[in-house]
Amino acid sequence: MTINLSTTTLIDKIAQDLGFTEISNLTDSILIKNKELISIATFLKNTPKFDFQMLVSITAVDYIEYFEIVYHLLSIQHNQRAILKLRCYDRESPSVPSVVTIWPGAELQEREIWDLMGIQFTQHPNMKRILLWEDFKGHPLRKDYLR
Repeated sequence: MTINLSTTTLIDKIAQDLGFTEISNLTDSILIKNKELISIATFLKNTPKFDFQMLVSITAVDYIEYFEIVYHLLSIQHNQRAILKLRCYDRESPSVPSVVTIWPGAELQEREIWDLMGIQFTQHPNMKRILLWEDFKGHPLRKDYLR
């Protein structure tokens, strides 16, 4: 069974090595700023102490006031999990950086989130619909879809 890595440990190491100090410690995850995603993701993957080589999943939640994007990470080497979260407050054209260059397995998951939630992943190599047809209007998992 894998164990959750201490969020305090993650935050302390990120602050120490990258200098990012505006990271929130949630119950079982850390909340980071969008602009810091690529640096933090690269750090967590490439730092031997963490070695998060696997992106298990990406999902998005529509809280009306903002979208929350959730990254579940796994270190097989250390048998540990971590959860990163970030928030996007722009409902008209929400966007966050793509992590495809860090974890290639993110490609289809980011496309699914774009297709169903309308969150654009910048620098994604193939950002187009994956489940719905190209002429489909809107993004059906958004809470404001039928309004």
